[in-house]
Amino acid sequence: MPDTQTVFGLPAEKGRWGLVALGLLINLCLGSIYSWSVFVAPLAAYFSETLGREVTAGEVLLPFSVFLAFFAIAMPLAGKYIERYGPRKVTIVGGLLTGLGWLLASTATSVEALYVVYGVIGGLGVGIAYGAPVAVAARWFPDRRGFAVGLALLGFGFSAFVTANAAGALIAAYGVMATFRIFGIAFIAVLLLAALPLRFPPEGWQPKGWTPPAPGVGTAPVCECDRSAMLRTGTFYGLFACYFVGCLAGLTAISIAKPVGTEVAGVDAGLATLLVGFFAVFNGLGRPGFGSLTDRITPQKTAMLTFALIAAASILIWLVPGVPAYIVAFAVLWGCLGGWLAIAPAATASYFGTCDYPRCYGVVFLAYGAGAIAGPQLAGFVREATGTYLGVFPLVAGLAVVGFAVAWLLVRPPETVPAPEKEREEEGATPSP
Repeated sequence: MPDTQTVFGLPAEKGRWGLVALGLLINLCLGSIYSWSVFVAPLAAYFSETLGREVTAGEVLLPFSVFLAFFAIAMPLAGKYIERYGPRKVTIVGGLLTGLGWLLASTATSVEALYVVYGVIGGLGVGIAYGAPVAVAARWFPDRRGFAVGLALLGFGFSAFVTANAAGALIAAYGVMATFRIFGIAFIAVLLLAALPLRFPPEGWQPKGWTPPAPGVGTAPVCECDRSAMLRTGTFYGLFACYFVGCLAGLTAISIAKPVGTEVAGVDAGLATLLVGFFAVFNGLGRPGFGSLTDRITPQKTAMLTFALIAAASILIWLVPGVPAYIVAFAVLWGCLGGWLAIAPAATASYFGTCDYPRCYGVVFLAYGAGAIAGPQLAGFVREATGTYLGVFPLVAGLAVVGFAVAWLLVRPPETVPAPEKEREEEGATPSP
């Protein structure tokens, strides 16, 4: 491959960092879902005072779950289109749908309408766009894949710090529905412009001066494994289970951060809101931080470290439910969620290659959707049954112990990688269902 390959007019080894920066910006917009709690009270007041319809906070929270569910559903479906049409076109389509979801939310006259226009349309948009900058980072950085993917995803985790504060100011100045409209217009403009430079490197490109490590025992060479082959390995099921537990713990912490602060730790409501933004910083930093660790000490060891931290944080807040323990525990839990959103895509690329990466990671990402549904539901069940959120944390600690064991046993390079489906068909084998 010629050394003249350039990105943004710079040698590719330098210019490729601009693509990571664009991925961060794209994810900053897509991650605005994490600021939904800022909209809950203003929306409830709007429906009550303006439309004369009483709604509960729980009803206004439901679009959050619908959004995450459709986000997770769209991710694996969009994977093959990233390969077929390229990351630029897929990001444009996802960006338009994301912005449209916010715009249409400004016209909603019922909470049920929000489920469709914000939850379904917006969730599909984010699910379609989300995988493109991740795939771009994975392709351009074979030498520092975990760090690059984590840095691109930093924006998604950090988004709540930026968009929650922006939403709060806009709601106070212009009202909640105008804020939906402003966000929608801004997201369409930013996402479309940021999508234009996105592209994959030429086939066979590698950074100048970097030599791929020689394949070790059980190491899958790049592009050897497609999605059907991945599904026939124990490594996939171990990674999926660990991703589920990591996301369940983190998304539970996101969904109950403020009420745990006010009800359990005794934090003032205003301070609890500020602390949500503080925790978002850890969520964002967890992505490049744990992504870099994934490069240095392997995905397996990094996964085991996150589960040790999740268990320790959960036990801390359970046994010492005060303000210091609350701040430390939730910073760790939010940070580990960010970590898993870097560990899982980096592990997928490392263990199964990058040729069919968008479709492979799309299936792995379903664990995020399952965790998004199970985590908040688990928290709500415990709160209803016991009258407090404290009982959530020993359960999360127990799941972390299970996750640690699964990571130790299964999250490692497959000893043998089944041949891709196409090769099996050419050899006359019966395709797997």
